[in-house]
Amino acid sequence: MSHYFSEQVPICMGTFPLKGNELATAIKHAFEAGYRGFDTAQMYENEAALGSALTEIGCARESLFITTKVLPAHLGKDKFMVSVEESLRALKTDYVDVLLLHWPTPSGENREALELLQQAANKGYAKSIGVSNYTIEMIEEACATLDDLPVCNQVEFHPYLDQSKLFAAATRLGIALSAYCPLAKGRIFGDPVIKTLAAKYNRSEAQIILRWIVQKGVSANPMSTKPENLSANLEAVNFNLSAPDSAAIDRLGKKGLRIVDKDRMPIAPEWD
Repeated sequence: MSHYFSEQVPICMGTFPLKGNELATAIKHAFEAGYRGFDTAQMYENEAALGSALTEIGCARESLFITTKVLPAHLGKDKFMVSVEESLRALKTDYVDVLLLHWPTPSGENREALELLQQAANKGYAKSIGVSNYTIEMIEEACATLDDLPVCNQVEFHPYLDQSKLFAAATRLGIALSAYCPLAKGRIFGDPVIKTLAAKYNRSEAQIILRWIVQKGVSANPMSTKPENLSANLEAVNFNLSAPDSAAIDRLGKKGLRIVDKDRMPIAPEWD
């Protein structure tokens, strides 16, 4: 797969749940570390803070890669385009690099939202479009509905959740996956398998897992506020895991841990 997600920006900075001065400081550190990809969303309520932080840095817009996502409550005709325009004003940009539907519609009827997403792209509001938290059936519908191939499906992706079926379907359709919660909200730290591999490769546990993700052709969106961790996360692209070691991490997926489940997000679909 040849696309920005998997080749040019394999690791973006996730911004949830950062806001205000904490976000601004983290963005400054991230930029200094080498990040040019930044992931936000209407739901995060930090688009304006991100836009201000990037403007203050003064980097040329074409050197940045900004992703944002449309709130589920804004997926109807009356709110969709207005919300996207508000996001662009908040981010202080004429376009985003990727615009995603953050969640499927609560009703499960996604066609209208997908058509509105395409209209936003046609207006020049987004260079590329995609979805998030979509099932296999839903990404198949997206491919059939959209004029532009969705560039990604951003989903929960970490060692403790087996996403092999979704990954295989996305690969078949030519869609990249993008990982949120790549470090399983810190649950990877101290895992015996991961600790052993970290020692073997002389890398941190976070680097081992980020490398495992990126090596699959999946982009990752880790969040950190610490300069040393931000820099270390980017260095995960600088080595390779052996096939047996990658398979050892794959086997951790048997735990079946989903962090963003229906208790946390009641509108979540029935997952594959």
